[in-house]
Amino acid sequence: MNAVELWSQDGYVYAAILLLALCSLITRAGVLLAGDRLSLSTSVRRALRYAPVAALAGILVPEILPWSAGDWPQLDERVPAVLVALAAYRLRRNALTVIVSGMLVLWLLRWLLH
Repeated sequence: MNAVELWSQDGYVYAAILLLALCSLITRAGVLLAGDRLSLSTSVRRALRYAPVAALAGILVPEILPWSAGDWPQLDERVPAVLVALAAYRLRRNALTVIVSGMLVLWLLRWLLH
């Protein structure tokens, strides 16, 4: 394998990683540097409050309810753990309580079922 072939394979990946890191740095630094000078409208601020919840749902729902094409979701011990964590959130509204209760139920069910 010569240097041109090596660059065409690895260089593309490294360039993509560097460009994505640069984009992330620019967007984050831009908000930190110009955050006080930029004012967001009330509707944008209200919409941004839901961004963390939407991102978390986008990550967790496929993990909790994995399924294969043409088949129903495969429910396992993660679903009851999530339901307990949601109940803990409704009762306490505390992130640590949600994490601890959900993980304890998950570990207990995994220990009992396996």
